[in-house]
Formats: sequence, C-alpha cells, structure tokens
Amino acid sequence: MDLKGKRIGFGLTGSHCTYDETFPQLQRLMDLGAEVVPIVSYTVQSTDTKFGDAADHLNRIQDITQKSLISSIPEAEPLGPKEPLDCMVIAPMTGNSLSKFANALTDSPVLMAAKATLRNRSPVVLAISTNDALGLNGTNLAKLLAAKNIYFVPFGQDDPIKKPTSLVAHMNLLPETIESALEGQQLQPILRQY
Repeated sequence: MDLKGKRIGFGLTGSHCTYDETFPQLQRLMDLGAEVVPIVSYTVQSTDTKFGDAADHLNRIQDITQKSLISSIPEAEPLGPKEPLDCMVIAPMTGNSLSKFANALTDSPVLMAAKATLRNRSPVVLAISTNDALGLNGTNLAKLLAAKNIYFVPFGQDDPIKKPTSLVAHMNLLPETIESALEGQQLQPILRQY
C-alpha cells in the first residue's frame, strides 16, 4: 500500500463508541507515511461520554498526528484552494453528519473540509457508524452512494437482531479504501458481514 506523502484530512464526528476502532487506523495512516491533517466536529470537542472525555480524545488525536487540530469552520475552509488535501476521510461518520453532508449542509469543521475537498474534485472517504442507516437515514446513504468522488469504507450490520437499522464501517479497511479512492475506485465488496 502506498500512501506515503499523501495529504489526508481525517475528520472525526461524534460516534464515540467507535473511537477504539478508529484511532488505530489513524495510527496506521501515520505509519504508512501519510501526512494526516486532523479535523474534529464540535461534538468531538465538547462531549464527554462513557467512552471517554473529550479532552482525552483530542489529546490522543494530537499525539498520533503530531499536528494541531482543525476545530472551526474558518480553519477548515483553506483546505479547498489554499491547502488542498489528496483525500478527505470522515471516520467515524455519524448519521447526523451523514444526513447533513447528503443535503449540502456545512455546519461543522469536518463537513467544511469535506466540501472543500469535493470542490477540488478529490475523493472523500466515509466510514459510517449510525443506528439509522437502514431507517430514516437510508435515503441519505443512497444519495451519497451514488455521488461522484465519494467512497465508503465497506460496512455491515453490526447487530441485525437488536439494531436492525444500524450500519458500521469495517474500520480496519480504511487504508485500503483510501488507496482505492485515490485511484477513483470503490473498494469492493462494499457490503460485508460483521
């Protein structure tokens, strides 16, 4: 896998329960020689949960990337024309962010970075983690699956009995998905069993 020297935006949104699967992939990108630009949503910045405190998550992201966090819309906007990314990743991507992105709402640093990347016709990779992807958010998922320059980390139902509308990306496939996206291809199969 060749991601060495690639400038990759890594946006995190508030699916706190998947951070333990996400942070190792952030480290893998660093180990593969990518230049990772960390971008965090307002929820990531301010929400303490049973999965950890916001400050601890922010520190961990900075420790891994050795970069300051992009934490506001004005800080994310230059990722368009002035400081372009080779690829933008949103991992994990909540249902809330999924619905906003599908409908062109730009109200967070992560979504601004994604919009800026699409403006440059560069790939945006989404690693979803949402309890309603097969529910009310299904139309938004379908809209993004059909969109140009948007790619998905392969996903599946994490608990079809207790959470029948939930889908979660296989985070371990993130680097491979980025590599495929940089070549203009969706990593297949996109639907994979959990």
